Amino acid sequence: MSDTSTARTQATTRRGTARERLLAAAARRFYADGVSATGIDTITAEAGVAKMSLYNNFSSKADLVRAYLDARHEEWMGLYRRRLEEARDGRGGVLAVFDAYADHAAFAYERGFRGCGLLNAAAELPAGDEGRTVVRRHKEEVESLLAGHLEELLPGRPKEARAAAEHLAFLLEGAMARAGLEGADTRLEHARAMAADLLDRL
Repeated sequence: MSDTSTARTQATTRRGTARERLLAAAARRFYADGVSATGIDTITAEAGVAKMSLYNNFSSKADLVRAYLDARHEEWMGLYRRRLEEARDGRGGVLAVFDAYADHAAFAYERGFRGCGLLNAAAELPAGDEGRTVVRRHKEEVESLLAGHLEELLPGRPKEARAAAEHLAFLLEGAMARAGLEGADTRLEHARAMAADLLDRL
C-alpha cells in the first residue's frame, strides 16, 4: 500500500471514529438534556473532538439529530430482533415488541429513564422537520410489526389484526409516556401483562 493510500485509510478511520464518538456523545446529551438545550460545543467537548470534526461528519446540527434518531431506531430494532429469537409464535412476537421497549428503558441512562427518546426529540422539533418523519416511520414500523404478529394469530382476519395492532401500539405508547414521567419501567411491565391478557382473549 502506498503512503498516500495509507494516509487516506488512516484519515477515514479517524473520521469514522470521530463520527461514532460524536453520535455517542449526542445520544447521551440529547436524551439527558434535550435536543434544543444541547449545543454543538457541548457535543464536541464530550466527544473529545474539534468542532471541525463535527462538520466533517455532519452537515449541520439538524443532520446530527437525524443521525441520532436513525441510530436510536436501529438500536431498538436490534433489541427487538434479539427478543424475537426467543419467540415461538405470533403471541411471542407481539410480546417481543413490548420486551424490546422494556429493554431500552432498562439502559443505564445518565439521568435516569425519561421515556421514548424518539418522541422526546420529536416534541422539540417543528412541524415538517425531517426528524419528525424519522420518528413517525419508527412508530409506524412498530405498529406494522405488531400487525404482522397478530395476523399470524388471526389468519384470514387482517382487519381485526390491524385494529388490535393499533390498540396495542396505543397501549405501548401510553405506558412509555407514563414510565418516562415516573422514571421507572413499572408501567411497561403492566402494559406487557395487559397485552398478554388481550392476546389470550383473541
